[in-house]
Amino acid sequence: MAAADLDSQCKEIIASVGRGEFAPVYLLMGEEPYYPDLVAEAVIRNAFEDESERDFNQMVFYGADLGSAEEVVTAARRYPMFSERQLVVVREAQLMKGLENLAIYCEQPLDTTVLVIIIHGKTADKRKSLYKTVSKIGVVVDSPAIRDYEMTGHISKYYKSRGVEITPEASSLLAEFAGTDMGKIAVETDKMLKNLPEGVTKVTAADIEANVGISRQYNIFELTKALSEKDRTKAFKIARGLGLQAKFAMPMATAALFNHYYRILKYNALLMSNPRADNGTKARLLGVNPYFLREYDTAIRNYPTQKAMSAVAVIKEFDYKGKGGNVGEADAAGLIMELTAKLLNL
Repeated sequence: MAAADLDSQCKEIIASVGRGEFAPVYLLMGEEPYYPDLVAEAVIRNAFEDESERDFNQMVFYGADLGSAEEVVTAARRYPMFSERQLVVVREAQLMKGLENLAIYCEQPLDTTVLVIIIHGKTADKRKSLYKTVSKIGVVVDSPAIRDYEMTGHISKYYKSRGVEITPEASSLLAEFAGTDMGKIAVETDKMLKNLPEGVTKVTAADIEANVGISRQYNIFELTKALSEKDRTKAFKIARGLGLQAKFAMPMATAALFNHYYRILKYNALLMSNPRADNGTKARLLGVNPYFLREYDTAIRNYPTQKAMSAVAVIKEFDYKGKGGNVGEADAAGLIMELTAKLLNL
């Protein structure tokens, strides 16, 4: 499911439970935990009008502690005490024995029970009964992993859903800071929007720098740009600034640089096979905002296919070194400077 569709689905579910409208079973799963957790917490928060009802009518299980699915089924088949419903939650359900056996209950769920099954890092087998049954009688949220090259697009859509526009530069900075962790994006966005002046409708790179704590001047986004342009002075200055940051980690830098040069390789291949490709096609292939195509037009002039392939090989070598392999006396700051020099000399 596309990010925008998943976001819309979860908003609808959260609105429904906020109105007191509950499905009998929620199957919340996927490699990216943000949306499953968001829905789970909304269901739990809204399950009882009076908090006093929760003590007698809420049961939380953890998959690793369950001897069998029968414990959950037995709890779900009980009737609520002094309340119109009871809530049964199974966290980390991927660790439980006999997960598929929960389908036995889901085939005939009680109207007075809300069962929430949360699977982290995995999905239920869509060929089997649990998934098929809940799809018919309940709610399924399937949140796939977000690839790093997709993250800026997800951030832009997420900000749009919050009623705010974010510039491409700001989106790239935030993606560098948070990686593919949508939960981290949400936390930082909440903090930032509280700090911005009332009425602001566009978030800029300056806003990210001021409120999230990432430098616009010394970051991987600026380094890849300087490398694309083969601007030696700027690239060395940024690499040095990056390496001196307390939070700098070489594996994160090599991952970002690998993605950058892999995009350059794909761009070279696209233009060889389809020289007249439009900007939309180019942007979709690269997984970037069309705003950044000018940078890649420059990059392919400085790194034609063979040089881009050599760059990928060099980055893999330094990724190994950055993880402690055959590194000698060099520290992270020295490694990023040396890597920058080798990429500029290709």
